[in-house]
Amino acid sequence: MPMPWTYRHASREFRGFLDDAKERMALESDNMTYTAVDAVFRVFRRRLTAQQGLDFASVLPCVPRAIFVNDWQVEDPPAPFEDRVAMTSEAKRVRVNHNLTPDNAIEATAWALRRSLDQRDLDRVLDGIGPEAQAFWHVEVSDPSELAQRFV
Repeated sequence: MPMPWTYRHASREFRGFLDDAKERMALESDNMTYTAVDAVFRVFRRRLTAQQGLDFASVLPCVPRAIFVNDWQVEDPPAPFEDRVAMTSEAKRVRVNHNLTPDNAIEATAWALRRSLDQRDLDRVLDGIGPEAQAFWHVEVSDPSELAQRFV
């Protein structure tokens, strides 16, 4: 079996994802962007069972996948989904002394993530989790080509 594309091109793929997220959030550094993305992932995974989280992680590019599962305490029971404003506020409280997460962090991370993977796989997994997960990763665009996968 050949090496999966996401492993062979992990740096290139992650660079594209991080650049997309940084631009969309209007942040100045990779560190700021990483903190915001990590916070968004933590907020989302708090609302998942371990199986749902593994299903979600399985469709992510390899570096975002590693960020998503890093330090996850799977024995914690899932928290209920809230509106995007409340969950953004929660993301802003992750590592609060080093966090400049903007108000559009969830939308920007979703936009960057959708451009970095096969959206059909993501949507299939989100459908299995439910409408709240679908809403969390929903991005409103006027032109669907804006979300076209960057690397194939």
